[in-house]
Amino acid sequence: MSVKKPRFKRILLKLSGEALMGNKPYGVDPSVLKRVAEEIQLVHDLGVEIGIVIGGGNIFRGLHASDYGMGRVAADHMGMLATVMNAIALGEALSQRGAEARIMSAIEMNKVAEPYIRQKAVTHLRRGRIVLFGAGTGNPYFSTDTAAALRAMEINAEILLKATKVDGVYSADPEKVSSPQFFPQLTYQEFLKKNLQVLDMTAVALAMGQNLPIVVFNLRKEGNIKRVTLGQKVGTIISGRSR
Repeated sequence: MSVKKPRFKRILLKLSGEALMGNKPYGVDPSVLKRVAEEIQLVHDLGVEIGIVIGGGNIFRGLHASDYGMGRVAADHMGMLATVMNAIALGEALSQRGAEARIMSAIEMNKVAEPYIRQKAVTHLRRGRIVLFGAGTGNPYFSTDTAAALRAMEINAEILLKATKVDGVYSADPEKVSSPQFFPQLTYQEFLKKNLQVLDMTAVALAMGQNLPIVVFNLRKEGNIKRVTLGQKVGTIISGRSR
């Protein structure tokens, strides 16, 4: 039985912190962590070089700074640290499956992660290691979506995969609105003009500048990471091509 070859050699996978929660109100669900690690390992076994950016919303979200009575900068710094915690958790889950994983942080914390250096990250990828990028961009006011677009361009990823809890991009939140319009394909300009909320606008603008395609897909459907990597039609693709 022939094994299908992946369409992409190097990808950047963006995971939300919420994706690791499962049905828990916060934190990391061990069963979800294990499944996500297994799916990533399956793609890696195809020879795909994988960089990963993880959010921290399952632990702390800087956007909710006012709820805690603190300034946005301090709250964003807490959110960045939360992403490193998630990167450590996923990195350990990958290591337990026999994968070589490296955690790199935009904020220096040498005891737990390597400092982010672009060329070193690329070297890790070329040597078959999965690289997890923590602490966002290292700057407040920038989302992890934006960090994912930035890292994708820096490591010359062929595509940015945005894993969510819905099937792709809709005209409205399908968990709040009945029968919203689903978009199988959008140009960058269409996404920005429609002011769609599933992905940070700054991230899309960055991707547009370098013509980096983005696929938004449902992580909850087992096997979707592999399907996207093989080039199958999954989720919504955002690119410079019109329909």
